[in-house]
Amino acid sequence: MAERKNILRWLLCGFLIGAGAILPGVSGGVLAVVFDIYRPFMELLTRPRSALPKYWRGFLPLGIGWCAGFMAFAKGIAAAIVLSDAVTTWLFIGLIVGTIPSLFREAGKEGRNAFSWLSLALCALTVFAGLFYVSRIAHAEVEPNFWWYNFCGVLWGMSIVIPGMTSSSIMMALGLYQPMLEGLANLDFLVLAASLPGMGLAILLLARLVTWFFRQHYSIAFHGILGFVLASTLVIVPVEYTGLMEIVLSALCCGGGFLLAFFLARLEKGI
Repeated sequence: MAERKNILRWLLCGFLIGAGAILPGVSGGVLAVVFDIYRPFMELLTRPRSALPKYWRGFLPLGIGWCAGFMAFAKGIAAAIVLSDAVTTWLFIGLIVGTIPSLFREAGKEGRNAFSWLSLALCALTVFAGLFYVSRIAHAEVEPNFWWYNFCGVLWGMSIVIPGMTSSSIMMALGLYQPMLEGLANLDFLVLAASLPGMGLAILLLARLVTWFFRQHYSIAFHGILGFVLASTLVIVPVEYTGLMEIVLSALCCGGGFLLAFFLARLEKGI
């Protein structure tokens, strides 16, 4: 029973982490931290010989869930945004907010000091100002091509290795998010051939650097992550609605997303 529970947990967590890589404002890396999967994953990347014997039973359902979440949401989110952008976004926000209590506990696991709070404030202000300017003021957009799709793959890889990195929000600000979704949903060869190698390369190149930084400056790093999460959530809050029904549905989806993330974060950890 316990083994089945762990397999189900890793499958569900993998699904959400895969979805987090593609959902606007959601970081797959943050979800991995909250679900206690980030450290085993980084250990696999930096010390595969010692990590595989310990974690292989969990990584298999995790990988299956990640692929399912990533590809399913490529189709699902495109349809959901067409139906109601506000309701869909509030579902994402609920999912993010549901991870914050566990993320706050994780950040303080090795204590907090003035530099920890400074890291939180600086990261939150910098990310909020940057994303707000690009998406709401500059309205910068680029023409999708092979190199820009490769750039999107790099962003996805960074969002997996660097918790708090909100790749989809950046792609939305540049006008690349919708073309990427359509390409993935239709299994477009150009999109897959450009984005997947970029994702893998970013993960491999950054894994050791990020692991070292977290080992040396744990509290500062995780409070910085919390700042990323808070800022990226605030910048995507919808301000326009079509009517009262959309507001009610937004509230319900936000609550549902919160409960789902909160429940998964409190499941018994382990493989």
